[in-house]
Amino acid sequence: MIKILGSVLAVLAAVVSAGQSVAATSPSAPDTSQFDERAALEVSQAAIGRRLGNYVFRDTEGRPFPIADLLGRPIVINLVYTACSYYCPLTVQSLDRGVRSAQDSLGADSFTVLTIGFDSRSDNPARMHSYARAQGIDLPNWHFLSADAETVLALTGDLGFAFYPSSQGFDHLAQTTVIAPDGTVYAQLYGSDLSVPTVVEPLKALLFGLARSSVSIDSILQRVKLFCTVYDRNSDIYRFDWSIFTGIAIGALSIGGLATFFVSVLLQRRRIDRAT
Repeated sequence: MIKILGSVLAVLAAVVSAGQSVAATSPSAPDTSQFDERAALEVSQAAIGRRLGNYVFRDTEGRPFPIADLLGRPIVINLVYTACSYYCPLTVQSLDRGVRSAQDSLGADSFTVLTIGFDSRSDNPARMHSYARAQGIDLPNWHFLSADAETVLALTGDLGFAFYPSSQGFDHLAQTTVIAPDGTVYAQLYGSDLSVPTVVEPLKALLFGLARSSVSIDSILQRVKLFCTVYDRNSDIYRFDWSIFTGIAIGALSIGGLATFFVSVLLQRRRIDRAT
């Protein structure tokens, strides 16, 4: 009886040990087994202002890709897992619309987009390459990256991105994060159907701040460009609004006309006064 009991305990110990090993290698290592959207949102919002670590990812060719090389301009980070067949692709597609508009209006080199696979067991460089092609993404400064489990855990912790294994794959918020040029979390964008302004406005605000902090001719021109770039609801794009300059010109002409009128009246009165 004692021998049987000892065997049972040994088996249970082995099962517990195996379970702990699986949990330790799980890319999300969740504290709970059930996704809580409200709690995940709180974790996400608490990350705003947090600085990212100096992580090194792998690009679709397997080459090292250090995030530190991107600092100095805004970064948009989109987290996906390649086995997802619905919400992750939807998010990438809606992000694509916003990124295209932002690149057209703000400049293709003014910011960087990173789509990172968080399922470190499957999302390798080859899978990320196939994923980018399947989504039809071929834009400058948009990179599809992967990383090991340790890096994924550290990155998602910095971004406030909670994800939990489920029968469907993973449960998580549809979250896209905007990183400021100094490497801190600036804004969280939620939803799998991101509107164009939702994507462009945080980037425009960050770039306008960069332009204001500099006094060069280029920065002044960039500031004018950003100030005059407005969203056209009818066409769902951002465009340079020349009407601002038209308004300024009309205002200047009106002021000039009034000034001319008052000067002429003043000169006429002086002539009358002299004549009398």
